[in-house]
Amino acid sequence: MQAPINIALVGNPNSGKSSLFNALTGLNQKVGNFPGVTVDKKTGTAQIAAGVTANIIDLPGTYSLYPKSADEYVTYDVLIDQNSADTPRLVIIVADASNLKRNLLFCSQIIDLKIPVIIGLTMMDIARKKGVEIDLDGLERELGVPVVAINPRKNKGVTEIKKVIDLAIRSQYKTPPRDFINNSALAKEVIEEVKRAVPGCKSDYGALHIAVNVEDLGFINNEQKQTIRTALQTHQFNKTKVQAEEIMQRYARIKHIMKATVVENDPLQKQLRSEKIDDLLLHRFWGYAILLVVMFLLFQSIFWLASYPMDWIEGSFGALSGWLSSTLPDNKVTDFFINGILAGISGFAVFIPQIMILFGLITILEDTGYMARISFLTDRLMRQVGLNGKSVMPLISGVACAVPAIMATRTIENKKERLITIMVTPLMSCSARLPIYTMMIALVIPDKHFGILGLQGLVMMGLYLLGFFMAIFIAALMKLFVRIKEKSYFIMELPVYRSPRWANVGTTMVEKAKIFVKDAGKVIVVISVVLWFLASYGPASRMQPVHQKYEPLLAKVDPKSEEAATLNKEFQSARLSNSYAGMLGHTIEPAIRPLGFDWKIGIALITSFAAREVFVGTMATLYSVGEDPNNNNATLREKLSSATWPDGAPVYTLASGLSLMLFYAFAMQCMSTMAIVKRETKSWKYPAIQLVYMTSLAYICSFIIFNIFK
Repeated sequence: MQAPINIALVGNPNSGKSSLFNALTGLNQKVGNFPGVTVDKKTGTAQIAAGVTANIIDLPGTYSLYPKSADEYVTYDVLIDQNSADTPRLVIIVADASNLKRNLLFCSQIIDLKIPVIIGLTMMDIARKKGVEIDLDGLERELGVPVVAINPRKNKGVTEIKKVIDLAIRSQYKTPPRDFINNSALAKEVIEEVKRAVPGCKSDYGALHIAVNVEDLGFINNEQKQTIRTALQTHQFNKTKVQAEEIMQRYARIKHIMKATVVENDPLQKQLRSEKIDDLLLHRFWGYAILLVVMFLLFQSIFWLASYPMDWIEGSFGALSGWLSSTLPDNKVTDFFINGILAGISGFAVFIPQIMILFGLITILEDTGYMARISFLTDRLMRQVGLNGKSVMPLISGVACAVPAIMATRTIENKKERLITIMVTPLMSCSARLPIYTMMIALVIPDKHFGILGLQGLVMMGLYLLGFFMAIFIAALMKLFVRIKEKSYFIMELPVYRSPRWANVGTTMVEKAKIFVKDAGKVIVVISVVLWFLASYGPASRMQPVHQKYEPLLAKVDPKSEEAATLNKEFQSARLSNSYAGMLGHTIEPAIRPLGFDWKIGIALITSFAAREVFVGTMATLYSVGEDPNNNNATLREKLSSATWPDGAPVYTLASGLSLMLFYAFAMQCMSTMAIVKRETKSWKYPAIQLVYMTSLAYICSFIIFNIFK
């Protein structure tokens, strides 16, 4: 069996490229309907034919071979550098048949790179609805490369394109001997000089691109760059003029091809269904009203749909803990298992239903095409605060996780807008904050309904909107201080509306649950085990007096009496207070007491910097260790609701609950977020600024809200 070959998938955004990637490789991967979902190239293995395996490289969508954003440069580098490990032996260009003229520009550029090419035409059904009929055989003759009609969403044409790939690999298809346009005539002397300086350059068009972007290409060494610079100066190379001439010549040839191979009906045909729907969803008033309704239903559904499985999981863990406490021997091993490991697992397992539902609903919005409309609707607001519509994509993605959301800012061409978007994206409430919000809302917000409106759902929606509007406010302030002056444009192609692929929705929900359990779960359990140790042990000088005081008293009373229960609770509380964890908590308590937080919350604030989900696991461990062993069947919510200050006042009131939720809404998310900000900005300055301003913002807002409601 021969070694796998590299095949690159390229195409305009929204052309169906990622869907074809999934169909070829069988990998379960998120597919969106708006530009920027494919930030880095993704790879998968596909069985093309007997004995023929391919590494499929899914490259970011781009409109031409003139990159403007960081993600477009990923595609550009792979195609131009034909001597790297990722150099494709074959390129599959996924082209939208309903927008053929624009797609053919990119196709013609890649054909001229002299890489073997196959064109996969998608959206043929939409083209027919527009009254567009395409002569595939004629198009193939005009372009000189294979053309295959495909519909990867319905798995149509995949077998046919695999057959064509197999034939291309066996050299049944050759690259066109003539260029699509006369590239050599655009800058003949410069192209010849570049081809002499870079022996690996196979085509006139590739040499032209090396001349245009010589300073940005990593595979060109300093000696070659100096030779090319000299040639550019000698022949007075004007790259803007050359690019303009190239594009004009390509569109002239494309116009001829379209005339020969495409039949279009009267352009005054009736509107497509998507355009009619857009008249309502993008309306200047109703569009925003519908957006708010959609967001409200999303957060109401998270509470309503998840309540039943969450109650079942929470009750099951409580019952299991109680049964194990009464069954297993009373020793340190049992205590470690129940109050360390089991408490940690229960701290994150109960929120799996909400994580799955959140990602399922977001996937539906993406799959139907509505997510792209949200970007369009909010562009006007974004521009007023120094951003643009493309900033909405990372901000919305931040509702899931800030790490990929910050990576998605690579689609923003303007440096100032990209930097501001990176700086404010962590203010969006990510899914890791969802367990904290859920726990505190259930604890301090009454379960009241006003018709179909639930108070708890409204509070949840308010927290997410609060993060969004605070991000907008901070962006407006940063606009005044970031001194990068660069014009920006927001051009977006709105995808057609489609019914969601329910299999994709289900797969995404399962995959996100696995990631939550694997990534967040293991961190929570490890920290829970460490906390169990810190909360169970302490310096002998502090722990011995506690034992000497309470053990004789407990020995004198009936173990089943109410007096014994009271003494035992005081004993466990004193042990926890004098443990290593208690000492740490009491040290930081004066700083957080003005926010309504006790020392246990303080410990959770520290541990949750590893990952926000850890907060719940930390509280589960601390309250399990610090409680009466005979009360292990109580749920975490019940333990928190009975928590009191030394004077008997409840710890978790409306004031302290709102204060805690607000603190987590604005505080810096986690170490992973800081690391990705450093990687994207190439400086520790910006994550440091984020940490300071977000922590200060969280503290001030929590202080204000606590003192208003207390």
